[in-house]
Amino acid sequence: MRVVLTGGGTGGHIYPALAIGREISAREPGSATLYIGSGRGLEGRIVPEQGIPFESIDITGFRRSLSLENVRTVLRFLKGVTRSKELLRAFKPDIVVGTGGYVCGPVVYAASKLGIPTLIHEQNVVPGLTNKFLSRYVDGVAVSFTESVPLFKKCPDVIHAGNPCATRVLGADKTAGYASLGLKPGTPFVLVVGGSGGARALNDAVVQMAPQLGKLSGVHYVFVTGERFFRDAEAAIKRQALSAADRVTVLPYVGNMPDVLAAASLFVGRAGASFLAEVTSLGVPSILIPSPNVTNNHQEANARSLSDAGAGVLILERDLTGNVLFEQIAGIMSDPAKKERMSKASRSLGMPHSAADIYEQIIRIRGKKYSQ
Repeated sequence: MRVVLTGGGTGGHIYPALAIGREISAREPGSATLYIGSGRGLEGRIVPEQGIPFESIDITGFRRSLSLENVRTVLRFLKGVTRSKELLRAFKPDIVVGTGGYVCGPVVYAASKLGIPTLIHEQNVVPGLTNKFLSRYVDGVAVSFTESVPLFKKCPDVIHAGNPCATRVLGADKTAGYASLGLKPGTPFVLVVGGSGGARALNDAVVQMAPQLGKLSGVHYVFVTGERFFRDAEAAIKRQALSAADRVTVLPYVGNMPDVLAAASLFVGRAGASFLAEVTSLGVPSILIPSPNVTNNHQEANARSLSDAGAGVLILERDLTGNVLFEQIAGIMSDPAKKERMSKASRSLGMPHSAADIYEQIIRIRGKKYSQ
């Protein structure tokens, strides 16, 4: 199969696209993949590192207020459509898959106008502007959350497939996760992660609650601060942890996150769609502090989807303090029955075969398109 992937700006758009590409390559060895993204986004660095051919177009997103820059954005969009058509005619894809971010707008739109089968994937409960626009033109939509299905009524083929990033945890090795942290297998530990770049508000709350960590006997804590916050956060946490200092591990980042997450007793962190897909596929209970600085406040909607199902606890950032966070952690880690209920609820939401389901949708869409 010849596939064009597009989506970018953040890892939340890029990694689902790459996961879909991996599934296609695994199912159909010898498949050819081209990624079309923006030279301004993270995809310009991440995709070539995966050995995937990459082409860029110049495009920016719309501002949410009246602005002359929006006129320039329309012009860039039209130029992006022209450039995309040139790339698509040269590559001759069987399918074009978009995973959100403004860059996939002109690419998927151009493909639809050329009669190429198209699919978009929406990671969040609340669809982004680009996917809302594209839903009128594409042949299929796959969504991560069931609440999103009614929001894509104009598309003929909509499925609740989950997030394809969930598929990458299928082979997670919890024994390797314990070993990478220097912990004995079976050690209960709380994993606190502020996202790939870290989260100052979460790190500050961890520092505030550090003096109370010793109150939970036998529980280890793994704090992933983000590289930019690491030195200051590590020093402050270790200084405040007092008698529990030997049960605290502070890291700037984790390279084998699926393994570590598989071993974790409780996850504490942001509510990005890709991370939640992994958390639920593994059945890990969670405490979620959604970032308030994202489009459409979509992380809060993501977090509420888990909290409403009993799989997680939602704390809004404006309510986050060290005491509040520790009370929630202690309430879960000191109550095995509650933790098990949350784990079962989390696993019930998990869709580890998401990438496979999306692959089947692609096959169906191609078949319908070429039979017309």
